[in-house]
Amino acid sequence: MEDDKGSSSSAAQGMTILECANYIQKSFTNPTVKFLMEKLEESGCGIGKNFIKAAHCVEDCSGGFTRGSGIVLCHNHLQFQDQVEQVMIHELIHAYDDCRSANLDWNNCAHHACSEVIRANHLSGNCKYKYELLRGYVKMKGHEPECVKRRALQSVTANPNCSEVAAKEAIGAVWSTCYNDTKPFDRAP
Repeated sequence: MEDDKGSSSSAAQGMTILECANYIQKSFTNPTVKFLMEKLEESGCGIGKNFIKAAHCVEDCSGGFTRGSGIVLCHNHLQFQDQVEQVMIHELIHAYDDCRSANLDWNNCAHHACSEVIRANHLSGNCKYKYELLRGYVKMKGHEPECVKRRALQSVTANPNCSEVAAKEAIGAVWSTCYNDTKPFDRAP
């Protein structure tokens, strides 16, 4: 799930559901979105027409992936085409991880930490400097791994199966392996 905590956008500034649906359609031309969709297909997990949809979200998040249901983008927490594409990429990485790992357990804190945040934040561009500036973080050196860890802790502690202590331990235990796992990319984009 893509958290908005620390984001400068608010629900009142979000786009309409129709605008979001149009941005989703436009996002299918994004090279990274196309690449991830191709990799899902190659892995035997092709996605149908309604796999990615716009919806109104009560939670303070911009999107989410649910096994068996697909990807939801929260129109009321998104404002721009760039955000829609970034959230789609983030959630497509979750879908890819879910597809390639028969044993992935979203209730397991270490599994959640690895896919939900470490890989998705690192590979989707969530922690690019421009996004960090918009969130109010201005550190120049080392901002990307710090951002990934910070967002990992936020997301994993939101899992009802993971206390803050369990989340920190899980992130530490899987950090090196998951941060360096760039599949399906050859390297981190």
